[in-house]
Parts: sequence; C-alpha cells; structure tokens
Amino acid sequence: MVVVFCLCQPAAAMDIPVFILAGLLVHCVFLVSIFDIYFSSPLVHGMSPQQTPLPPPAKRLVLFVADGLRADSLYELDGSGTPRAPYLRGILENNGSWGISHTRVPTESRPGHVALIAGFYEDVSAVAKGWKENPVEFDSVFNESKYTWSWGSPDILPMFAKGATGDHVYTFCYAAESEDFGAEDAAKLDTWVFDHVKSFFNSSRSNQTLFSALNEEKVVLFLHLLGIDTNGHAHRPNSREYHENIKQVDEGVKEIASLIDNFYGNDGKTAFILTSDHGMTDWGSHGAGHPSETLTPLIVWGAGINYPQKVTSQFFEDNFLKEWRLENLKRIDVNQADIAPLMASLIGVPFPLNSVGTLPLEYLNSSALFKAESMFTNAVQILEQFKVKMSQKKETTLSFLFTPFKPLSASEQINFLKKIRLYIQQQKYDEAVSLCKTLINLALEGLSYYHTYDRLFLGLSIAMGFVGWTTYVILVIIKAHTNLIKAVPSNKKKSTVLLYVFAAAGMIIAFFLLIQTCPWTYYVYCLLPVPVWYAVVKEIPVIQDLATNVLSLHIGQSIGFLLVCILGIEILVFSFFYRSALTVGLLVFAGWPVITQLWGQAKTKAMIWTLLCVLLAIFPLMPVVGREPNIPLVIAAGLLTLLISFFSLASLCKSENKYRDDEDLKVYFYQMFSVALSTYVVSSTHNSLKIKQGLPVMNQVISWMTLVSSPVLLLLSPTFLFERLFSILLSLMSTYLLLSTGYEALFPLALFGLMFLWINMEQEALQHYGLSLKPKLAVFNFTCAVDITQFRQLHLDDVRRSFFFVFFIVTAFFGTGNIASINSFDPASVYCFLTVFSPFMMGGLLLLKVAIPFVLVSCAFEAVQVTTQLSSKSLFLIVLVISDIMALHFFFLVKDYGSWLDIGTRADFYCMSNDTTVLQSLLVTLPCTNGMLAAD
Repeated sequence: MVVVFCLCQPAAAMDIPVFILAGLLVHCVFLVSIFDIYFSSPLVHGMSPQQTPLPPPAKRLVLFVADGLRADSLYELDGSGTPRAPYLRGILENNGSWGISHTRVPTESRPGHVALIAGFYEDVSAVAKGWKENPVEFDSVFNESKYTWSWGSPDILPMFAKGATGDHVYTFCYAAESEDFGAEDAAKLDTWVFDHVKSFFNSSRSNQTLFSALNEEKVVLFLHLLGIDTNGHAHRPNSREYHENIKQVDEGVKEIASLIDNFYGNDGKTAFILTSDHGMTDWGSHGAGHPSETLTPLIVWGAGINYPQKVTSQFFEDNFLKEWRLENLKRIDVNQADIAPLMASLIGVPFPLNSVGTLPLEYLNSSALFKAESMFTNAVQILEQFKVKMSQKKETTLSFLFTPFKPLSASEQINFLKKIRLYIQQQKYDEAVSLCKTLINLALEGLSYYHTYDRLFLGLSIAMGFVGWTTYVILVIIKAHTNLIKAVPSNKKKSTVLLYVFAAAGMIIAFFLLIQTCPWTYYVYCLLPVPVWYAVVKEIPVIQDLATNVLSLHIGQSIGFLLVCILGIEILVFSFFYRSALTVGLLVFAGWPVITQLWGQAKTKAMIWTLLCVLLAIFPLMPVVGREPNIPLVIAAGLLTLLISFFSLASLCKSENKYRDDEDLKVYFYQMFSVALSTYVVSSTHNSLKIKQGLPVMNQVISWMTLVSSPVLLLLSPTFLFERLFSILLSLMSTYLLLSTGYEALFPLALFGLMFLWINMEQEALQHYGLSLKPKLAVFNFTCAVDITQFRQLHLDDVRRSFFFVFFIVTAFFGTGNIASINSFDPASVYCFLTVFSPFMMGGLLLLKVAIPFVLVSCAFEAVQVTTQLSSKSLFLIVLVISDIMALHFFFLVKDYGSWLDIGTRADFYCMSNDTTVLQSLLVTLPCTNGMLAAD
C-alpha cells in the first residue's frame, strides 16, 4: 500500500523520504524474489515410506564423519611414503571399498550432514538458522532407524534428534565452548567422542535395557569428529596439527571398530562408513566450491560391502590415483546424497522420504536380486516425490494452463513399474537395474520441472518491475533535478482514466492468482509492476517532451553518450567476475585529469591523484585467498596510520582553522591511542595463538571495547570537513586493524587517500566547468544549516560523479577479496574478538570488515555532494539508476544449474547490487545529527 500511495504522487512533488521508503520496499521485494524464483525449498511431504522387501546384510551401521577432512589429506602418503592413516589405508586395500564423495555448495557442516544422512541438498533457507535448526521438516536415516546413538558437536547432533519422530535418537554432546580455534589441542574433541563411546559400551554390560537395545536390528551409531575441522581452521590443512589429528582419528576408528566387533562377538553384521561433510581450502576455510572443499573421502567396509577390486586401468579427470598410489584399486565415486540410500539399504530401513540420492550398487556385496530390489525401492521412493510435486502443482494451476511433464505421464509411470517388476521376475537383474536408473533420472528431471514451473512467469514479473522502477526514477531525476524539460500541465481526466485501467489490471491479476490458490508472495511479485508502470505512463507528457529535446541534439553526441554509459555499466558488471577490471578502471581514472585538462589547473593535486589511483590499482591484483597471515604488514599499517595522524594534526594546528577547544584535540589523541592499542593487540593475540596459549582475555576485552568506543569517539570529533573525515579514518582503522591478517590492512589507507583527493579534484572540476565559485573546503562545517537555495540542478558531469562513486564502492567491496565467496575470508580475521565457533558472530564481524571501506567511500561521496552544491538526493537517484541496471543484469545471470560455485557467486552478486542500494538509501535518509557525514 505504501508503494502504491507513493507512486501515485506526482514525480516532482513527492517527498524524498517517502520516495526512499518506497524504493526500500521495492528493492526488498526484488531482493527476496530470487529465493522464491530460484532457491525455494524443493522438499515435499505426503509420500509413503519405501523399504527393500529382502533381509538386509547388516544389523547395525557405524558412521564416522570426520568434519573438514579432505580426500587428498587422507589418501595421500606423507613425505616418507607412509600413509597418514595406516588403519584406514589397510581397510581400503584389504577389506572394503573406497572412493570420493562429491559434496555441493555451500560446503558447510549442516548442509553436508543433511546430504549424508537425509539424502538431499539443503536449500538456502537453512542459512537463516545458522545451519543448526530445521528450517523445514525432513526425514533421515536416523529417523527411520530403530535406535540411533550419536556423539559429537552440539551444532550438528541436535538437529537430527529434533527432526526425529518418537524418542529413539539419542545425542551426547560436549560443551559448545570446547570448539575453540585457539585451543592448545583441538584433537581433544575427537578424543572426547572416542572415550565416551568406549564408556557407553562398557556401561551397557551392566544395563540390561541398553544392552537389549544395542542388540536390536536397524541400529545406527554416529560419531561426529570435529577436531580435524577445528585444527584446519586454526592451523591450515597442511599443518602438522591437522595431519597429527588425522592419525589420531585413524587410531580412534581402529579402536572403536575393534570394540564394536568384540562387543557383538564378531558376528559380521556391522557395516562401517567413514566420510566427511566437506573439505577445506589450503588457507583454512570452506563454504564455496573449490575442489579441496568438495572432494571428501569415502571408505566403506564390513557387512554387505564389497572387498577391494583390482583393476588394470581406470580413468578419472583428476590425477589423484597416481599421486595416492591407488591406481590398481577400483575407485567408486558418489554424490554425497547417495550415501543416505546406501546406509538405508545396508540395515534395511526405509529410504529417507526426501532423498534424491541414487544407491551406489558397486559398494554392495550382495545378491543380484537384492541389488535389483534395492534399486527398485530407490526408484519408487523418488517417483513418489515426483507424484506429490506434480499433484501439488496441478491443484494450483488452471486445467487449461497446466502442462504436464510428458516423459513421466501416468501411463509412462505404470509402464516403467511393470517392466521393472517383470525383469526382476524373469531374473533379468541388469536390465531391471538399468531401467530403475532411467526412471530415477526422469523422476529427478520431473521434480526439477515442477519445482521451476512458475519461474518464467515470476521472472518476467520481477523484470517488468525492475524496468518500470528504473524508468520512473529516471523520470523523477529529469523532472525534479534538471532543466531538460518545461513544466507540463497535468490532465486530471486522463490520470483518472489511467488509474481505473491499471486498477482493473491489478484486480484481474489478483483474481487470476486467487483462483489458483497461489502463495501470497506471488501477489507481491505480480502486482508490483502495476503501480510502478502506472507512475511511468502517467508521465507520458514528460517522456514526449524529453524525446523532443533529445532528438534536437546532435545524433552522434547522443549515441556516443549512450554508448559510454552502457560501456561503463558493463565494466562494473564485468568487475564482479574479474577483479582485474578494477585495476584497468583505476588506471583509466588516473588519466582523468589529463583527459579533462585539469592537469594544468591543479598540477600537484592531479599528480597525487594519479599516483594514488595507480597505488590502489595494485590491490585487485593481489591474491584474494590462500595468503598466510602477515602480521608485520598489519603492524606496519598501524604505524603508518599513526605517522599520518601526527603529520595531519601538526598541519591542522598550523592552519588558520586552529583548535580552540582542547576537547577536540583530546578526541584525536584518544583515537590515535586506540589505533596504537589495536596494533599491539593484533601482534600480541597472534603471537599467543602461535604458541597455543589461546586468546588472552585482556586482548579480547580491549578488542570489543575498541569496537564499541570507536563510533562514540567519532561523534565527539570536530565537524569541519577534513577534521571529520580524518576522525572517521582513525575510528574505522582501529577496528579494521583488529580484523586484518595481512596486506588488506593497508587498503583503507590507500582508499582514504584517494577519497580525500577525490573531494579536492571535484572542486577543481566544478571550477573548471564554471558551474560555481570554489568554496573553501577547510572551513566547511557540517553543523551549519545548508542553504537549499544554493543547490544547483544536475549537469552531465554529475553522471560521471555518480559513476565514480559506484566504481569506488565496487572497489571497496572487491579490492582485497571476493566477498561473494564464503571461502574468501580468513577465519583468523576474527581471532582478536573470539576463537570459539559462532557462525553468526563471526559472520557479523566479517561483514563489518567489508563495510568499513564502504563507509569511507560513502562519507567521501557525501562530502562531494555537499561541497559541489548538490542535494544528496539528486546524485543518489543517479546512483540508484546505475545500481538497478546492474542488479537487472545479475537477475538474468542468476541460475541454479551448472557449477555450484558459479550458482552461489551469481546469486550473491545479485544480492550485493540490491544491498548496496538499500544501504545507500539508509545513509541518505539519516538526519544531520552531531555533524555526521551521512547526510547534509
């Protein structure tokens, strides 16, 4: 309703806060839309459980999940040619089968375990739960078991117990505080698990109820081993600690396997599986799609499992077999979700209802009949999901509009099932298995077809909203902030007719959605273009007047300006994918004074501008990830900040605008002391962690106090332009240093220097074009009331100013890393604040680190707007148009197929382009309180 009200107002008459509120709501809709269009939950409910009718080969299953274990770290030999895990190496060479489990993005603990135990790849709604709670209900192997006992992390185990029906999934967890990246020995987490499993079995001998339960069939024992992941984060996967932890896990698995075999009298009815939820990059992070994150080990042995199969040759795209010296042992790769049906088949429980995994038959050592029946069960279980999904979509679509998935029509389903059953009865098991795999693939295709059934319809609605909103903003700019058109009298009669036409269109759309019982979000997406395009069409006289003016211009100039705008936006979009484009852009910016003849007008400033552009252009060429911590560079950045501070204070004290208030001087000294203290804390903390003494409590207290006090000191600083900018730098640097581990600590200094010169260069440009007299920047005070009569209308050069701002914002985001990739962050960045695992807290601190350069650029942009005699709202509208055109680009680039790294990156780019608009809108609406630069 707010959006409708706002857009029904005349473009020039609308209050800017109301307009910005409407813009925020519209962009929130745009932002949320991709989660409905591309990333909604694929789960359906209402299927009946499917279970193999034949006796299973195993009575019980033991699942070891070594969190964060890379495939190469387990399989490769050390420098002396001996295996890091001799027991597991012996298993895959003599007793079981092995391969690689391919995980999917996001390579985090929760979605990895869901894929392993429930058999499906979790949707992004789980992010809001921190990968801990159940955002949607789902079935799992644990839920289908008779009893499940589990030991390990409180972040993983409870989610499967909460999702289980009945009271048969038991969890034993250590305290969350034990998950400390700064601990002396993170392997103690795994030792805790092994010790408690041993105690559990020992205690069962004196507990008849527990002893009887353990001797039931369909029992699962789950050991979650977090030590390797914790050591990987703290010390890197190539560290001695990580490798030693693998050896300890190997010893622990050996002891537990022996204990369980002895407990059950070596009855040969226990199946063992060892795997991992995800891998880890060389720099100690995970979450994205690098092979080191997505390739995890899988070793299976015991009841119902094939023995090692000798081969003379086998082909894989990677060259790992030769490196691991396993080229003569058959490697059986699976998708991570395939492990769930494997476990279900081994112990004879129903396949998890939402599983999309395909049973890997090559791991099974059982009869051909059992394999065929198991595959048939697998196919029927996935077909059940397809039938429910089709039924749901059919119920919410008008019959004459419904287009079924033809390869799996009702008759085709019956034919498939009859043929498979006939093949099994005729003992043509290979043919039955082949037909089952075909049916599974078709059912999965059908699931995807119905899951994306409304995608084109919703996508077109959002695209129309995007185009309409951008067009409306352009009209607002032209009508209210330029002299391009004359005042056009409004025609109330035509406006009333238009209102009725669009209202009728909205009612028709709403009725169409209502009779199809569509979700309420569909109403938002489909009705949003109606008021937006009403606001555009209502301004047709303005569009006609504008077209007349444009046609009167030289056609070459108009086309040239349009091509330059398109090229600039395309470069911005390109820079999201290739950071080197930022370097090229900055080098072009370095030549701006020469191109515009500002070089002769302000040669010294132009030279410094060129030097700083070249300096900043180096950062996008630096490695994004994979760097080792370089604390000396952080210390150097802190000392350089202090040195600049001393020179700046000396310069300010000598200027005509001397400090008359000692309180102002004290604030600067407090801020400089805070920078010095942050520099010391970074050095002290990392030295303490290096010698495994953990995070010093005093350092942690100082870090959090610095984070809280920095904004307070900023509010107490002088409100003159340069003094306030200098205070902003000191406040932000004291926090940024605490979040830095290497060369990125120097980035805000280089960026601030360029922003400082930008403000000065824009003054020179203003004078060069003769738009106004150059105001004195040194005495400009933000507490003084702004004379709105001095605001000028927009000129063509203001488009360039807005483009500069958007380019600098992108540089601020990508200058030292790709924030769209989860694994671009070094977990060590937050070690001054906390070392105990806390996903939301760590994520918040990392986002703060990204936001600091953004704030520097935004403050400089605000200074440019005010000192060039522009309303902050006028340039903001141009920025809004540029950002929206970029967002529309990314909307069409979003996809949910192909490389999972590519999928996540494109979705994040779209979200970032929308978030930038939202953040800038919030900054523009901030009141001028205590001289803050957020608004004029």
